[in-house]
Amino acid sequence: MNEQSMVTTSGWTLQRDAFGKLVLTNAQGERHVGVVPVRAFPIQSPEVGISMVDTDGHEVAWIEALNTVAEPAQTLIRTELGTREFMPVISAIVSVTSFSTPCTWKVQTDRGATEFVLRGDEDIRRIGTDGTLLVADSHGIQFLIRDHLALDAHSRKILDRFL
Repeated sequence: MNEQSMVTTSGWTLQRDAFGKLVLTNAQGERHVGVVPVRAFPIQSPEVGISMVDTDGHEVAWIEALNTVAEPAQTLIRTELGTREFMPVISAIVSVTSFSTPCTWKVQTDRGATEFVLRGDEDIRRIGTDGTLLVADSHGIQFLIRDHLALDAHSRKILDRFL
């Protein structure tokens, strides 16, 4: 294992093995190969409450807040989370083919421009009370709108027709 990627934090050590898997060694010296981080609150509080689970789905470590973990481990965990989670954030709604569903939306996201089919109004869900929306396309991909009131006027006007 690469000693430079080894980080001790909260009584456990985290490093990446030669195969690219995360290896967590707890304070008792037990090694857990292939651990994955799982967010407890991926939308509302993505940096709070992260469970490190083994290949059987059992929790082997708990991270109360990611910013309390030593930096090299933070990077390892963030990289792993990034490869597992795919939820583009919509920054603008460019156009829709129709105001009735199903319709095709052209949007700008944090991962570039794309389009998807919205099957029905029920595929737009409010998450919490801060204006966060989750939009599911016809293939089950979830798109996030962090604050629909912060979108530009054109995007809000389109979105209002569906809410």
